[in-house]
Amino acid sequence: MPRYDFRCRSCGATFELSRPMAQANDPAVCPEGHPDTVKLLSTVAVTGAGGAAAPAPSGGGGGCCGGGCCG
Repeated sequence: MPRYDFRCRSCGATFELSRPMAQANDPAVCPEGHPDTVKLLSTVAVTGAGGAAAPAPSGGGGGCCGGGCCG
């Protein structure tokens, strides 16, 4: 089950809740009992098959920084 981070606007506590994705945006009550909380943005790490970070794509891209269009 996914875990979501929340911050209490009343006391500033940051806490984590495990809940189904269907309930991801449901209101949460902080451990101190305050109902005024906000869900924080989560960061996700993407790794390759061996657990190492996936390599960045190489080669020419489009646009001004990699497409060879600038002098």
